[in-house]
Amino acid sequence: MKEINKIVLIGSGNVATHLALALTKKGKNIIHIYGRTISRAKKLAEKTNSSYSDKIEDIPADADLYILSVSDHALSEVVKKIKFSDKLIVHTSGTSNIEKLKNSSENFGIFYPLQTFSANKNIDFKSIPICIEANTKENENALNDLAKSISDNVYIVSSEERKIIHVCAVFVSNFSNFMYSIADDILEQHDLSFDILKPLILETAKKVISNKPKEVQTGPAFRKDHNTIEKHIDFLSDFGEYKTIYKLLSDQIIKNRK
Repeated sequence: MKEINKIVLIGSGNVATHLALALTKKGKNIIHIYGRTISRAKKLAEKTNSSYSDKIEDIPADADLYILSVSDHALSEVVKKIKFSDKLIVHTSGTSNIEKLKNSSENFGIFYPLQTFSANKNIDFKSIPICIEANTKENENALNDLAKSISDNVYIVSSEERKIIHVCAVFVSNFSNFMYSIADDILEQHDLSFDILKPLILETAKKVISNKPKEVQTGPAFRKDHNTIEKHIDFLSDFGEYKTIYKLLSDQIIKNRK
């Protein structure tokens, strides 16, 4: 089995930063950081005691693993410029197919941490699910061992399954956060604080940890309380598309209540 010791991070954004720090903490040797912005590459390199550059040609050729942790748009461009022969190369995208890497090396795969990352917020990587995929069983085993060194939740999933997971992640994270943003906007326009909703947000999130979401659904739409719904829609008439969103979601909840 291949043993992964020397690692190159191609990317210096939030995902790359948290991943590099987690691997370094577990004794893995990050030998180089590549970033399109030299200042960000340098900042991460200083934390991992690595060399750094903003030029593809400066990336060392002797690493055991190359992790492409860049946006999907940037990934397409970077992949065209990288050739590592038989070195193991992976990307961290939730949506890009594994086949995107097939022309960059004979050995390739996926190393996708399923979490939302912020620059200045520390995260315990042990609880983060990592989805892996590889073009050979040997590469899969190597990535599986690496993932298990930093996380207690490692899943072997196909590119198609990962795409499904990523779509659902957008619903539970990105869309949920946008709902919070709508509430914050409405409250702010009426000189009210978003803080009043935070206990409700936490309690709602706790419920789905031990129950199926449909089992803990509540609210006027779930109760088919059309009188309350109409009052809310009337209030939202001054809020443009917020009214449309409220009505669409209420209709879907009522439909699923059957």
